[in-house]
Amino acid sequence: MATKAQVSAGQSPTPFTGSVNAPDTFRPALRGLSAVRLSVLTDETTSPERQRAANEEAARSLGIELSPDREAVDLGVSASKTTPFERPELGAWLTQRVDEFDALCFWRFDRAIRSMADMNALVEWARTHRKMIVFAEGPGGRLVLDFRNGVDLITQLILQIFAFAAEFEAQSIRERVTGAQAAMRLMPLRWRGSRPAYGYMPAELEGGGWTLTPDPEAVAVIERIVKELHDGKSVSAIAEKLNDEGVPSPRDYWALKKGRTTGGKTGGAKGESAQRDRFRWTPAVITRLLRNPNLLGWKMHKGAPVRDDKGAPVLLTNDPVLTREEFDVVGALLDARSIDNRERKDTDALLLRVIHCDSCRSRMYLNKQVSKKNQAPIYKCTAHGRGVRCDAPANVRGDWVDDYASEQFLDAVGGLRVTSSRVIPGYDPQPEIEATSAELEAHMKARDLFNNPVSEGIWNKQAAALNARLTELLTREATPGRVIVEDTGRTYADTWAEADTAKRRAMLVDAGAHLSVKRGTRGGWRRLDESRVHFEFREGFYADADGVLNGLTAELAHP
Repeated sequence: MATKAQVSAGQSPTPFTGSVNAPDTFRPALRGLSAVRLSVLTDETTSPERQRAANEEAARSLGIELSPDREAVDLGVSASKTTPFERPELGAWLTQRVDEFDALCFWRFDRAIRSMADMNALVEWARTHRKMIVFAEGPGGRLVLDFRNGVDLITQLILQIFAFAAEFEAQSIRERVTGAQAAMRLMPLRWRGSRPAYGYMPAELEGGGWTLTPDPEAVAVIERIVKELHDGKSVSAIAEKLNDEGVPSPRDYWALKKGRTTGGKTGGAKGESAQRDRFRWTPAVITRLLRNPNLLGWKMHKGAPVRDDKGAPVLLTNDPVLTREEFDVVGALLDARSIDNRERKDTDALLLRVIHCDSCRSRMYLNKQVSKKNQAPIYKCTAHGRGVRCDAPANVRGDWVDDYASEQFLDAVGGLRVTSSRVIPGYDPQPEIEATSAELEAHMKARDLFNNPVSEGIWNKQAAALNARLTELLTREATPGRVIVEDTGRTYADTWAEADTAKRRAMLVDAGAHLSVKRGTRGGWRRLDESRVHFEFREGFYADADGVLNGLTAELAHP
């Protein structure tokens, strides 16, 4: 602390570190900023109230004025993962509102930083902006660092020692947590915390600890998605409908369950991030959800199942969302749509994927950029634009050929009843055999990395477990699934009348409808020349309908 002689002579006081029990009478009242941080929201030992009270007591004894409008509260924020400048509230004060305070108050050293690099950055910031930093409590009592007039080498050394201790403690915590989590992963039914897999919620275990049980609300959404997949809807259409109805996505659902706001940061342009008010359902989100073995009740780690000493997957629950049979059926449905699961929303072309050029057999596309005013859009052969030779490229007026195809389709199938198919799952061990084989193969490739008895013993134990599981799976027999076809009581004509263009297009594509168009002759046609067009079903549509459609298909294909 400065002497009277130093002050009267205008000398800079020596930076002070240590315990302070009374206000510095030589210093005017300082505007203080109280910083509160908490990594785990449920930790009562470091609660915001306790931190706030300690900061206020230290500020009072030092003559620093704190006020409610000068406070940075960052809850659920890790000091090991974020620097002081990256935290939502504190970062804004340090970078954008730096002139609105003189002293920065923390409860303890670890509330501010967890690494030597972060300490260096904070010291450089305080030196540049001439600020005071106060740590209200700590192993050596209260610590006051006054950077308004520089800092000496001894103080810098003290700071580095404290920063090293904080970084060492953070590393120790990480190792303890990592070890505890690794042990807990091998414990059947034990949940280690954090966000559970969508479809599950935490529940207490008898005797202590936590497990996971099905979450009724999330399970209802999963069952709805699976049902709509069975009904023939695309993953894109399912995602769009969920978003339109405001059904929270998995990330937002957990945030709402915890009483937090939805949305957050997500990837933007390269090297940037974007802030969203909510996270949306997407085809990728739905596919990842339905292909995740968590739905089978398996624990997963880094994309692979956690296995016990016999190679069997360790369970996270006694009541999985899906059985193995149901999981495999869903996977087969996704596989069937993976080749072309994109449903075009940017076109009103009824005959997309149905209409083809008779000469080159390639698809025709609706062209709305016509040359004459009030001219109707036309379907055109676009072989030339794709580098394909077409000797007689065709084009035809869109509304004429749409009406023609609709009439042909309804004449053929309009009176038939629409049926729905319900899958009764079977069981096939092959998917798990393939997954376990791939895991064993990857494990075998790592054999040469181990060069000591302990590591070799661990490697041998895992290899034996995988081999035992594979042997057991190979003894299981596959049971075929069944498809039950049920009458809906509606006709194709009824469904067509109520459907929009996209749904009608899907009906044509699903039926294997194919329309070929020949090149027209010059002349002032006022209607469709039906000699140029040929409509047929090419995929044996509903061959199980007592042969009715097979006969109609043959008649249409060979008039």
